[in-house]
Amino acid sequence: MPELPEIETSRRGIEPYLVNHRIIKAIVRQPKLRWPVSPQIIALENQPVLSVQRRAKYLLIELPDGWLVGHLGMSGSVRILPEFLEAGKHDHVDFLISGGKVLRYTDPRRFGAWLWADDLETCSALKHLGPEPLSDEFSGAYLLKKSQGKKTLIKPWLMDNKLVVGVGNIYASESLFEARISPLRAAGTLTGSEADNLALTIKRVLQRSIEQGGTTLRDFLQADGKPGYFAQELQVYGRTGEPCHACGELIESEKHGQRTTFFCRHCQR
Repeated sequence: MPELPEIETSRRGIEPYLVNHRIIKAIVRQPKLRWPVSPQIIALENQPVLSVQRRAKYLLIELPDGWLVGHLGMSGSVRILPEFLEAGKHDHVDFLISGGKVLRYTDPRRFGAWLWADDLETCSALKHLGPEPLSDEFSGAYLLKKSQGKKTLIKPWLMDNKLVVGVGNIYASESLFEARISPLRAAGTLTGSEADNLALTIKRVLQRSIEQGGTTLRDFLQADGKPGYFAQELQVYGRTGEPCHACGELIESEKHGQRTTFFCRHCQR
């Protein structure tokens, strides 16, 4: 599933081709995605793009009358085509851009979405989201305050979008490893110094991934068609039974809820 760095990479990839251009129209081949494609999108005509933003894992395309709110789901991707090309089986939505280019949305599993919002404040998809992990609001003091009395294991706690957005399975595992915090601990056991270190580590891990283009996932391509290059630097995620790069002990994994957690028992206390 594309995580926050992949979405931010996508945003940066498509932004230069959309801002100060017009979306001439949308071609919706499959209106039944995770939710039905909004009728305002189907009827879209000749709208200038004012900005391309991101909130959590949502792409936000600002138009004069409202916002296109896109979510890539588990297998979706967006890319810029230099011209209109014949659509494949999983190419569900095209946005025709002035100048001849096309923003194409591809989604084999159809778990993504394209919704319309008159304004972001009232958009139901964006309500109840926690702070952005790269914002000043997200800090050690914030984590410590939110962790008080929490018996939930720390990794699924970090993945709760009401706490902080965009810290998915990969980056929660990686951040806990770099912070040397065991995912087997309850969130409420965090100390002040550990919370400070964890907040800074999450920011560092995510920023590094964004700079390197997002994790290489099977279903993800950048807007220019090139995969990301962060996967080769993963320390624990997906490395069960392989030696830890720091101590040489074998990486372990356990199921926490519906997700697999990867960790080094020796390094993460």
